[in-house]
Amino acid sequence: MKLKVLGLAAGLAVSIAACASAPKVADTGEGLDAIARDYVALTLEIGEREPGYVDAYYGPAEWQAAAKAAPRDLSQLAEGAAALGARLEAVDAEALNAEDRQRRAYLTAHVDAASARLRMLSGEKLSFADEAEALFGIRPDLRPLTEYDAVLARIDALVPGEGPLLDRVTAFRQAFVIPKDRLDVVMRAAIAECRARTARHIRLPEHESFTLAFVGDKPWSGYNYYQGGAASKIEINADFPIHTERAIDLGCHEGYPGHHVYNALLEQTFVREKGWVEMSAYPLFSPMSLIAEGSANYGIDLAFPGEEAIAYERDVLMPLAGLAPADVAKKARLLGLMRQLARAEYTIADDYLAGRVGREETIARLSKYSLTAPDKAAQRLRFIDTYRSYVINYGLGRDLVQAWVERQGPDHWASMRRLLSSQILPVDLQP
Repeated sequence: MKLKVLGLAAGLAVSIAACASAPKVADTGEGLDAIARDYVALTLEIGEREPGYVDAYYGPAEWQAAAKAAPRDLSQLAEGAAALGARLEAVDAEALNAEDRQRRAYLTAHVDAASARLRMLSGEKLSFADEAEALFGIRPDLRPLTEYDAVLARIDALVPGEGPLLDRVTAFRQAFVIPKDRLDVVMRAAIAECRARTARHIRLPEHESFTLAFVGDKPWSGYNYYQGGAASKIEINADFPIHTERAIDLGCHEGYPGHHVYNALLEQTFVREKGWVEMSAYPLFSPMSLIAEGSANYGIDLAFPGEEAIAYERDVLMPLAGLAPADVAKKARLLGLMRQLARAEYTIADDYLAGRVGREETIARLSKYSLTAPDKAAQRLRFIDTYRSYVINYGLGRDLVQAWVERQGPDHWASMRRLLSSQILPVDLQP
């Protein structure tokens, strides 16, 4: 399908004209195509008002140039989002086939998230749970921190000894820290293994590729910058020690079957094969991120089920890192318990962002419930400062994706492939 650039002013005028009072209309897909084009324009213009809002874009370059040349202000963008919502509401869902009904729902969810983000950029304050639900489509459960103390007690029993629990855990894990001069070879080996395991089950686009770089002074541990054309730039933050199991995590999460595969399959399935332009723009603060982060985290266990990660780490990665043999199985049990602490971060972030708990106490809480050193906890707080309720997408997203995939039947890879090449929304993952 040949794509045209819509004049932004004209697009806004059309949007406003089609407000909520419009009657329901039948739609064969052409109306959704027009809405999708205006949605991409809206997304790109919000990206001009909030750097980082657009995580990836691989549509026509002239659309991006138009957004840069004349972005609407926040109030105009809010009006545009409201008008897009009204146009979607006016489309008669009952007259659509199942595929187009899901497309309408997908566009509606993302326009709603854009509206919420615009309200936040304009100064509206939302609670942590309200914000998460408005942006990512799922409301997190915020539990008292005391509920996680039993897990800390189990970790204490697993890693006995003198001194604070954090010091004991750090000392135990020191045997698995990759020397900096071995990071490149270990990470490349891990990513190659993640790719090989994924390629056995998912047909990857031809000529897909990635580049790898090590960086510093970032609020995150790894990032995938999808470039379009089935190509990604993967960056790994080397400021803090990277353990051997983390090479597997990052290789799967950022690469295969994680972000790189997700974006490549969306581009192939929707942009290139269907011409559905809405998928050429990935707004970070949207329901898309819960699917992206949740599937990327679940993909680790999918690629390395059971004790396969233990064996690969012990037999391949540790020798590559030049590390002496150590108790990989015990570390796996430790990390399994630490995973149970992950949602404590939601409560900690809620208290901090609401102003109920100060910065230093928040760093202490993060250090305690993630069992990381205070400087690492401070980096995590920097992430929370930057991305706020985005943190729910990792743990809650992973749990929702896993439960959905495993409900679909015994072929978990087939269900994962379906998820990664679909417009399934977070709400669709719920039983």
